[in-house]
Amino acid sequence: MSDFKFLSVLTVAPLVGALVVALLPRHKPTLAKQVAFVWSLALFVLTVVMWATFEAAGDRFQFRESYPWIDTWNVRFTLEVDGIALVMIALVTLLVPLVILASWHDAENAQAAGGKRSVPAFFALLLALESMMIGVFAAGDVFLFYVFFEVMLVPMYFLIGSYGGARRQYAAVKFFLYSLVGGLFMLAAVIGLWVVSDPHTFDWQTLTSQEFATWTERWLFLGFFVAFAVKAPFFPFHTWLPDAGGAAPAGAAALLVGVLDKVGTFGILRYCLPLFPNASDYFAPLALTLSLVGIIYAALLAVGQNDLKRLVSYTSIAHFGFIGVGIFAFTTQAGSGSVLYMVNHGLATGLLFLVVGMLVTRRGSALVSDFGGAGKLIPVLAGVFFIAGLASLAMPGTAPFISEFLVLIGAFTVNKPVAIVATLGIILAAGYVLWMVQRTTQGTPNPELHNVPAMRRDISAREVAVVAPLIALLLVFGFYPKPLLNVINPAVAATMQDMGKQDPAPTVATNQEASK
Repeated sequence: MSDFKFLSVLTVAPLVGALVVALLPRHKPTLAKQVAFVWSLALFVLTVVMWATFEAAGDRFQFRESYPWIDTWNVRFTLEVDGIALVMIALVTLLVPLVILASWHDAENAQAAGGKRSVPAFFALLLALESMMIGVFAAGDVFLFYVFFEVMLVPMYFLIGSYGGARRQYAAVKFFLYSLVGGLFMLAAVIGLWVVSDPHTFDWQTLTSQEFATWTERWLFLGFFVAFAVKAPFFPFHTWLPDAGGAAPAGAAALLVGVLDKVGTFGILRYCLPLFPNASDYFAPLALTLSLVGIIYAALLAVGQNDLKRLVSYTSIAHFGFIGVGIFAFTTQAGSGSVLYMVNHGLATGLLFLVVGMLVTRRGSALVSDFGGAGKLIPVLAGVFFIAGLASLAMPGTAPFISEFLVLIGAFTVNKPVAIVATLGIILAAGYVLWMVQRTTQGTPNPELHNVPAMRRDISAREVAVVAPLIALLLVFGFYPKPLLNVINPAVAATMQDMGKQDPAPTVATNQEASK
C-alpha cells in the first residue's frame, strides 16, 4: 500500500481548484471551464491510481490519515476508506469532469435568463462540491463527517439558486431547509454520542467497539437515521427532491441525485448499522416499510409527470427504496447489491439527467408534451436517451440489473414478502421509463419542433465525450461487475460482522422432498 496521502490530496485539491477558478477574470469564461475540467480530470486520474493501489484482500480501512484538530473534544481530522467509500469516491471523481463538460454553456444560459453569478463561479462551485463530497465519504471521525455533511449543502444551494430554472430560489431554499433540519437531528445525536461514549470520542473505530443502553442506542439511531432519510431521500422525507432536481441545472442535478443523495444511504451503512446494531435491528421493519412505500409511491407519481427532470427525480426516489431494502435485509448479498446499486444508480441516473439536459437545452423546455417524435430530428441523441432509460429501469445487460437482482435475491432469503412487493417496482419502472421515452422521442413529430433550429442539431462531439464513458461502464459492469464487487464485498461483510449478523444457511432439499 502506498504512503502517498491520497485522501487529503483528493479532499483539499478540489477546494484549491475552486479558489483558482473563482479568481479567474469574469471576461475569460473559457479559461475557467478549461482549468476546472483539467483539474477535475487530474483528480480522477489520481483516484484511478488509488484504486489500483487499494488491496481488496487487505485491511478494511486503507490510506488512513489522522491529524490533531480540536483537542478539547478529542476530535481528529481522520480520513480513511474501505471498499464502500472507495467506490463512492471513484463515482464522484468520474462524474464531476463529465458534468463540467456537459455544463459547458449552462452558466452563460443562466446569465441570459437573469442569473447573478459569473461563469468562473459556477465551475468553482462544482469543484467545491466535489471536495465536500469526497470528504464526507472519506471521513473517519463522526464530527468531521457531520461538518462535511452540512457544508456540502452550501455549493449545491448556490448552484440551484443562482443557475437553476424558473423556480430555482424556492427549490434551493426548500432543499437547504430540509437538509439543515435533518442535519440538526444528527447534530443532537452526535453530541449525545460523545456524551455517552467512554472515553469521550468521535473516532469511528473506537465507537464501534462500545455498547450503549437500549433506549440510548435507539434515540441515537433515530437522530442519525432521520438525517440520512432526508438526504437519501426516503419516503416521507422525499418532497424536496423533485423540486430541487427539477430546478437545478442538469449537471448539478446529475451530481445531486447521482452522488449527493448517496450520502444518506452511505451514512446508514457506515454509522447506523455498526454503531447501533441493536437499534438498527429494532427499526428494520419500519425502514423496510418506508423503502417499499417509496418504491411504489414514487413510481406511481413518476408515471403522471410531464416535466422530464421531475420525472427522473421521482424515479430516483423509487430506486432509493431498493437500496433501503438491500441495506435493512441484513445479508451480505443484499448489502453488496445495495452498495453496487448506489454506484450503478449514479452512473445510470447521471447519464439520464445529462441527456435530459441536452434535450431541454435544444427544446427550451423540460415538458414532455413539448417534445413528441423528437427522435426523427435527433436520432442519435434519442438513441442515447433510450439507452439511459433502459439502464434506469435495470434492463438485463446493464449494470443496474445486477445490483437490483442482488438486492432482491438477498432480501428474498430472509423476507419473502418484502422481496415480492419490491419486485412490483420493476414492473412499474418499465412502465414509466418506456412511456417517457415513447412520449418524448417516438411517434409523430410535434409540428412546433420544426420551428426550433436547435432541434435539428444532433449530438455533438463534446456531448459524445460526456455520454460515451457512462454508457461503456453501464454495459461493462452489466456483464462483468467483478471489479466493483471484489472491492465492495469485504467491506459489506465487515459491516455485517460489526452488527453480529450472519447470512442464513442455504436450504438443500432431500431427494425425497425434491421428487415431490
